[in-house]
Amino acid sequence: MTPEPTMPPPRREPRRAHTEQLRFPVGSVVLLAGLPGAGKSTLLARLYGLNGDETEPVVAGDVRVVDSRQARNWWARFLGPVPSRARTPLVHTTHVLRITRAVLRGHAVVAHTRGTWPHILHGFAWLARRRGRDLHLILLDTPPQTARAGQYSRGRVVTTATFARHCRRWRLLVRRARAGGLPPAASVTVLDRSAADRLADIRFDVLPADRAS
Repeated sequence: MTPEPTMPPPRREPRRAHTEQLRFPVGSVVLLAGLPGAGKSTLLARLYGLNGDETEPVVAGDVRVVDSRQARNWWARFLGPVPSRARTPLVHTTHVLRITRAVLRGHAVVAHTRGTWPHILHGFAWLARRRGRDLHLILLDTPPQTARAGQYSRGRVVTTATFARHCRRWRLLVRRARAGGLPPAASVTVLDRSAADRLADIRFDVLPADRAS
């Protein structure tokens, strides 16, 4: 007897934000990714009232908002004239550890991250699952020339070679997202610059599927 052919799993399409609000399950880990200079910190500052001079993650109700500027500001108090290139590994490690700590403590998290480092996404997805939570990605898909201008405006410009490497990895990440090929994430939302400007709120008020009645 010939077995019936099995159907492939449905393709998961990224969602594009057409409204001013994004909603996620309670306790989720939401990572905001984009090219250097794409506007990730600017978006977090607008949504959560950050001043840009914070040195620790910001508490917003049950949510922990973790921006890499917080770690950069914390280290700036001790490193003085140390060149930016030497500071970067310390800042990045501190930032990752702060996100990890917030996830382990069971908080909902909204954090800026380097989406061009896939192992970071996989690591946080694994950690979220270990805590019974899901990882959700928001991809801030800004044109490279706009992101480059953003670097100059903030006064932190990565080298041409480094930025080109980020751009290559970013194109691959967005392509995979559009093809439904990002297994670490429970959902992927792609925001262009205009959609990011319209976004007014990120809410954690949806019951996870296993708890919904």
